[in-house]
Amino acid sequence: MRILGIDPGLKATGYGLIDFEKNFNKSIQLLEAGTIEPKQRDFIQERIKKIYENLDEIVLQYTPDVMVLEKLYSHYKHPTTACILGHVRGVICLLSAHRNIQLVEQSVKRIRKAIVGNGNASKLQTQRVVAHLLNIDESKLTTDASDALALALGYVQQLRYRVRSVSQERLRQNINL
Repeated sequence: MRILGIDPGLKATGYGLIDFEKNFNKSIQLLEAGTIEPKQRDFIQERIKKIYENLDEIVLQYTPDVMVLEKLYSHYKHPTTACILGHVRGVICLLSAHRNIQLVEQSVKRIRKAIVGNGNASKLQTQRVVAHLLNIDESKLTTDASDALALALGYVQQLRYRVRSVSQERLRQNINL
């Protein structure tokens, strides 16, 4: 199964693509990670177009099964940020629909809890854990790319948890028979 994690942003959109076996016996393999950084002087429509086109190229090249997108977070002190982020999220949702790829939204706190063990972990802590889990050099990983990879890894963790829960429930049912 291929999972594309996306950390949306108008200045920098991080992406991370991993591959893993559905039976969970094999290790997770990093396929690609990076950051899309549109030119700040470009108009908003050109910046969003660049994000869309770059992600579309990645989707066409790697054909992910699932896209995991960071849930919209807004802070009462910065409402404009949420609106701008909504534009980027919109093109990512459109890409998902256009390429017929399952889209899953995850909160940052939930992902950081699954990966780092602390929902309030910093971006730097998350970056360190992601680099360690994927056995890559931390210095070659931007915080936006590591957040995207954390989304993909967190999705795998949640799948593993669901599989274990279902297996344990079946075991209980068989014992009670």
